[in-house]
Amino acid sequence: MDIIVSNLSKGFGAKHVLTDFSAIFPEHEVTCLMGPSGCGKTTLLNILMGFLHQDSGTVSGIPKNKSAVFQEDRLCESFNAVSNVRLVCNRKVENKKIISHLERIGLIGSLNQPVSELSGGMKRRVAIVRAVLANSDVIFLDEPFKGLDVDTKKDVMQYIKSNKQDRTVIMVTHSIDEVEFMNGNLIVMEQKAEG
Repeated sequence: MDIIVSNLSKGFGAKHVLTDFSAIFPEHEVTCLMGPSGCGKTTLLNILMGFLHQDSGTVSGIPKNKSAVFQEDRLCESFNAVSNVRLVCNRKVENKKIISHLERIGLIGSLNQPVSELSGGMKRRVAIVRAVLANSDVIFLDEPFKGLDVDTKKDVMQYIKSNKQDRTVIMVTHSIDEVEFMNGNLIVMEQKAEG
């Protein structure tokens, strides 16, 4: 089922972040949101994920099972990479599968360290594997490649493309190259006037 957003509005005090926003996010496809900072991309994701409630408008077709990569990694810092991913996995997912996914995106040799000891880019990759291996029907990605070097970013984008399966992916990005690499539909959000 497509995710359908109709006439969505959201404000914080006198600041209107989203005004009468409508969009369709096709099922099983990648849709990318672009636009200037402050235009409501992250606010929209937070509404779609159920963390915020809109002031008006409707959202339909949101699956129950969701996973996400946030702008901040939201990992359990004292856990190692495998344990962080294990937290969201179906019990049937074996540790060797988790390890294989983490190694696929370059975390060989860092799997048993607490994530507090990993670099920012390594933490980001743990968060991405966690979102991909979660039992979800939709994956929300809020600037998921931030802090990754060019080669690592390409590897991680390929990893997501190869492992998204039949899930819907909604991704916030500032890069048209990322949209093209992910074969994504593009929605450009515009800055709304204050007031």
